[in-house]
Amino acid sequence: MHRLHLRRAAALTAGALIGLVGVATVASPALAHHPQPAGSYCAAKDGTVTVNWSVGSNVPDLTGKITRIESSVPGDITGSLAVDATLDKEGGELLTGTQTHTYQGAIPELKLTVEARWIRDDKVIQTWQSVVAQPSQDCGPAETPSPTPSSPAPSSPAPSATPEPSRSPEVTPSPSASRPASPSATPSAPAEPAEPVFQLEQTCDKMTFIVENPAKGIPFTATLTTEKGVTKKLVSQPGRTTSVSFDAYPGLKVTAKYDVVEDAETIPYTQPKDCSGQGGGLPVTGPAAGAIVGGAVLLLAAGAVLFVVARRRRVRFTA
Repeated sequence: MHRLHLRRAAALTAGALIGLVGVATVASPALAHHPQPAGSYCAAKDGTVTVNWSVGSNVPDLTGKITRIESSVPGDITGSLAVDATLDKEGGELLTGTQTHTYQGAIPELKLTVEARWIRDDKVIQTWQSVVAQPSQDCGPAETPSPTPSSPAPSSPAPSATPEPSRSPEVTPSPSASRPASPSATPSAPAEPAEPVFQLEQTCDKMTFIVENPAKGIPFTATLTTEKGVTKKLVSQPGRTTSVSFDAYPGLKVTAKYDVVEDAETIPYTQPKDCSGQGGGLPVTGPAAGAIVGGAVLLLAAGAVLFVVARRRRVRFTA
């Protein structure tokens, strides 16, 4: 009798373990996908600013594609950073670009927004990230006025009493005092809040907008409206990740309007390649929540069958 009870307990335990293993295997955590832009600039005396951009990736096992580039610096970006360029895996070669523009007066905020797209398990993952270029160094030519005051200094001491005052301007010449003024004016850019990470996930039946707001970010609200007038709001708080989903269908377009900027952006739905059924349907593969729950139920049911079989064997044996 003790042996039979142990058999029933073993059957139940085996079924539960199989179900849990199946859930743990299929429901692996989703990887965060986003580009990683960086930028620095240097300003010359004539107001010419040279900005150097670079973009990498945080995805270790997939290459992506650059889908959108927006810069607040006028003019084209020269280099490998371009739309449709292949974004290498994490740790791979960076995409780089350079912009040059001449500003009259103060240098404004130099900002770059990069959007990239990856395809994982028949799911389109599209994210964008922004960065503000930071000052690096003074690009102006080396100043030559500093040696000129030293040359008149020895010519002026014709009288014997004048060498003493001539040394005082030589110790603190006016050009050398103005020299550090240019670098000090350049790095005086105010500290910017951390930029949020915007992520777009598109499956065969859903279009999901995800915002990862860093702890040092700013709160904002995004109003998302479809072409049919369906409106949803996404409230983003610092240190939190929020999301909003729409049922996907051919022709779906969502316009995003943020309360912190004036511009709005319309994003069309891109259907993954391997979608069964007419006009949408469920994805053929991929860790869908329904599939996970269904698989777990089937595996747990297998444990229940083992229990019933063990019980029947017990009845048949005692008879």
